[in-house]
Parts: sequence; structure tokens; C-alpha cells
Amino acid sequence: MSTRAQLMQFTGGSVDVHKDTDSGIAIITLNNPEKKNALSGKMMVDLCDIVSDLEQWSPGKGIVLQGAQGTFCSGGDLSTVKQIIEPASGARMSEYMHNVLARLLQLPLISIALVRGKALGGGAELVTACDFRLMTSSAEIAFVQIKMGLATGWGGGTRLTRLIGRTKALELLSIAQRITPSDALRMGFISDILPETDNALDMAVSWLKRHTNGPSEVIRATKKIVSSAAEQNIEESLTGEREIFRTLWGGAAQIKILQKNIKHK
Repeated sequence: MSTRAQLMQFTGGSVDVHKDTDSGIAIITLNNPEKKNALSGKMMVDLCDIVSDLEQWSPGKGIVLQGAQGTFCSGGDLSTVKQIIEPASGARMSEYMHNVLARLLQLPLISIALVRGKALGGGAELVTACDFRLMTSSAEIAFVQIKMGLATGWGGGTRLTRLIGRTKALELLSIAQRITPSDALRMGFISDILPETDNALDMAVSWLKRHTNGPSEVIRATKKIVSSAAEQNIEESLTGEREIFRTLWGGAAQIKILQKNIKHK
């Protein structure tokens, strides 16, 4: 049985996506509020399918990843965890989610994790798979895996270390420290703190639009350059950057700007 087929057996909740072609922004919602948006096996597959869809969404510029009903995600659904407790099954699930979250981060769309309520365990790992993180004023993030007898299983430990450095990452992971918005902002883990309001999603979308204000091909090219620079050696990255530049030079976006006779100020 494939990993996908095995995970699909464990139902509950859904991951939903709404794509706005006008703005080029997709809203991904983790929707399992009865379990604080914990990911069932089916939800893991849902997220994989959404990433596959967004990989082909050429008008896309940005993503907001959020949880339903005022909280982000409490990690893996324990009902699913108990069904795949054998080491081989756990390893397959981990590999599956490693792949999904790596592809999410590599999408040529600028992504934000909007953290309301709590992002715990695997939920904390999810927020590391976005380009930016925003927290509302009463939200918290905690890598609680060590309290569950585990280490990070979805690639979050590696991404966290790259985001905030070895020493601070080890501190957060080894004591399962609850990260407040002010702490997260101070260590550079998040980009902004939003007020605790019902329109936090609208505020996050407005925040994202500052980074997606331009033609989709230019936004996507910029994201690809930065993603490559983070993962490749410098020569490979520079070669890729030149190739991406060539695809834009003399293109519709540049010609349109030149026709407006705009000069930098």
C-alpha cells in the first residue's frame, strides 16, 4: 500500500484552499477545529494535493496559511498517530510530510503563516515552511515534540535552525519553550504582530500584498531566485539567477513599465 493510500484511511477534517485570481493570493485553511486543527492522515494528503495544484497555478503570487476558528494547528491528529505507531509507518509518514512541506516552501509564491491561537508540535513545523510568519497578539508557538518522546519529524528542526540559528533553535527545541509574539519578533522568527481582531486574515492579506504588488511572473521569478540561493551553492544559484533574468528581459512586464516612462526616484 502506498503512503498516500495508507494516510487516506485516517479521516477527519480537511485542508481547504481558496484561490483569488484577481489578487493572485491563495488562502489555505487547516480545518479540523474539534481537534484544534490537528492534521489527520487525510489532511496530510489534502495539503499535498493543494501544493501540487499551486505548483501549476501560473497567476499565483502569494499564499496565506491559516487554521480555522481562531487557532492554527496542534500538530498530528493522535487518532492517526496511534494507527501508524509502527516505526516503518511513522518513517513513511515523516518522509511524505518532509516532501510536502519542502515543496510548499519552494513554491514560486510568497507565503505567510498566519498564527492565531496555538501552533504546537507539527503545527510549529508548518509555520517554518512559509516565507514569513505573522502572529496575533495572544498567539503562541511551541515545538513540543520532546514532550511527546519525539524529535521534529516534518523538517521543522532544520528549517528553524536556518531561520534563527543553532543556539536559539536548540534552546527552543530542547525545552519545548512557549514562544510569545514579542519573543518571536525579537529573535527574528516572525515578521510582525497583528492585533487580536476578527479581521486578522484581511490584515494578513494586506500585509502580503505589499510583497506581491507586481506582475506574477516577476514575483515568481524573485521567489525562485531567493529559494535557489538558500539551497544551492553560490555558482549554481548565480547561474540560475542569470537564467531567470533572461526570461524577464524584454518581456511583457518590462515593456509595459518602459512604455510608462517611469524613472526611479
